[in-house]
Amino acid sequence: MAQMLDEKLEPIFQEVLARNPGETEFHQATREVLESLGPVLVKHPEFAHQRIIERICEPERQIIFRVPWRDDKGVVQINRGFRVEFNSALGPYKGGLRFHPSVYLGIIKFLGFEQIFKNALTGLPIGGGKGGSDFDPKGKSDDEIMSFCQSFMTELYRHIGEHTDVPAGDIGVGGREIGFMFGQYKRITNRWEAGVLTGKGLDWGGSLVRTEATGYGATFFVDEMLKARKDSFDGKICSVSGSGNVAIYTIEKIHELGGKVVTCSDSNGYIYDEKGIDLALIQQLKEVERRRIKDYIEYRKHAKYVAKGNIWEVPCQVAMPSATQNEINGADAKILVKNGCIAVGEGANMPTTPEGVKVFLDAQIAYGPGKAANAGGVATSALEMQQNAQRDSWTFDYTEKRLQEIMKNIHELCYETAVEYGTPGNYVNGANIAGFIRVAKAMVALGVV
Repeated sequence: MAQMLDEKLEPIFQEVLARNPGETEFHQATREVLESLGPVLVKHPEFAHQRIIERICEPERQIIFRVPWRDDKGVVQINRGFRVEFNSALGPYKGGLRFHPSVYLGIIKFLGFEQIFKNALTGLPIGGGKGGSDFDPKGKSDDEIMSFCQSFMTELYRHIGEHTDVPAGDIGVGGREIGFMFGQYKRITNRWEAGVLTGKGLDWGGSLVRTEATGYGATFFVDEMLKARKDSFDGKICSVSGSGNVAIYTIEKIHELGGKVVTCSDSNGYIYDEKGIDLALIQQLKEVERRRIKDYIEYRKHAKYVAKGNIWEVPCQVAMPSATQNEINGADAKILVKNGCIAVGEGANMPTTPEGVKVFLDAQIAYGPGKAANAGGVATSALEMQQNAQRDSWTFDYTEKRLQEIMKNIHELCYETAVEYGTPGNYVNGANIAGFIRVAKAMVALGVV
């Protein structure tokens, strides 16, 4: 059960429900933030007077558009595109594009709302936004994906720009898709505006570490949580869900820090390798050959593949959900705690249900919510914007060091804010309050706009 909202906040949440019917993920994300904000209104009554919370829950702009394209058989297909420009108080809208059949307005709004506070926590000058389409890249040829991306950008281009809105990748959108979209943007505008998209290829304006950033950053954040408890990754058995960029580079960094990852997954099932996941094999299967995770056991005969299984039943000390929203429910969280899990770091966006979050907080394990733990991706996107603006390119080691510093600062901010507001060790409250206050102060300063 979710906790009770402060009496000043309950009417605001009811208004969100009434104005946004059927958008369950957005409702969940909004309530999760509002649950933390009661003490903030006591300390900052000006936020209530200026109706900051009401304003922050309403996107500045919501764009929905048709995306027609032609498949390899010559048949015209029609998808729906979205861009929600949620809040620009701190800087241009910044957030990824997700191409997945599950995408609808409520998903994009939940992601954009989370992005406001995540971006604020980085301390970098970026606002919050998100976009995408119900297009499914799986099984499509390169020509079909190019056709879709060009049509998508033909509409989106008029809404974005390096000082306005800077999209990046997300689920279903990698370097290939960013390349096709950037090419179309350049063709339409006749401008080489590198800062308009992040996640670009290294040969044409991209940043080193951007591919690894979300996974590395989540691992750095968990490492800081463990350090705060006089502990480390050394010798820890770890479970990572997913097998995309976030999961792959989470696994890599955990192994570097002395932990052993024994699981990873895709939408069909998970693998368990008690000797430790062979990262090079996962990268070959997923990034080069674009195969399913089940093929792992063809090469590692001792490993097990569990179709449609529950990855969170595998005992681990550190869990890193890195696939999608709401993948850990209350029952899963109880299993993890019972099996000895001491830390959870969310590489995905909102991967734990409210019931699961309550289990983790009640058990007083180190729980790093996504808006803090997975901020490394957008932080490095902002570093890519800096390099583009300077016409510069930084080394891998320098960029990774910047990322590590940012994640350390985010941890410190969340930790200290939780203490300040009377809930030490509660990174959910720390992240929500710290991110909200940064945005709220900017909104007050800018007036009613």
